[in-house]
Amino acid sequence: MTLSALDLLALLIFVACWAGYASVVDRVPSIRARSVIAAMDEHRRRWMIAALERENRISDVSIIGNLMTSTSFLANTCIFILGGLLALLASPDMGRRVLGALPLLEAQITDGAWEMRIALMLIIFVRAFFELTWALRQFNYGSILIGGLGRGPSHTRAAEVAARVINRAARHFNTGLRAYYFGLAALAWIIHPIALIIASLLVLQEIHRREFRSIVRDALLDPAR
Repeated sequence: MTLSALDLLALLIFVACWAGYASVVDRVPSIRARSVIAAMDEHRRRWMIAALERENRISDVSIIGNLMTSTSFLANTCIFILGGLLALLASPDMGRRVLGALPLLEAQITDGAWEMRIALMLIIFVRAFFELTWALRQFNYGSILIGGLGRGPSHTRAAEVAARVINRAARHFNTGLRAYYFGLAALAWIIHPIALIIASLLVLQEIHRREFRSIVRDALLDPAR
């Protein structure tokens, strides 16, 4: 077999951490409501409502531009990462020689096992690229919706629509960012399957802390009460 039993166990734990966490946090409303993501959804909605009272919305469009810049940067970075991974996939001997200096590197990684490791990271960053580019398009849609907002309470419905589009963009941006985090965890598989297990659990713990137990989350929820 290309993968050992320990490899399969590590891969299973990795998938459970990544897909399992996303499924629970994004699809269970009672859990998602306690996250920093849900708190920011409410603040973005308030932002759009407040924009109705402004005649000049240059600052609002500028904020969207800043969000698009960071999203575009990560999406472009995915292209470079994918190019590097394809090079490693095409030249497994060169990649193993470069990494051979690591003291804990698993001995005798076969060509098949090496390809599986690189393929996993390719899948992760392809997913990240699609999520980030879709987020970029939705931020673009949001900027157009802001440009079309009228003034006053009679346009509240249009502001709610703009907020929903921008919130969806932020959700896809967050999904792409999670893929980056777990991509770093997948990198540990090149060293050893146990390193993949440890890295997956550490990334899971850190993401959970930032989204549910951070000082930023408490600060964002406080004004909403």
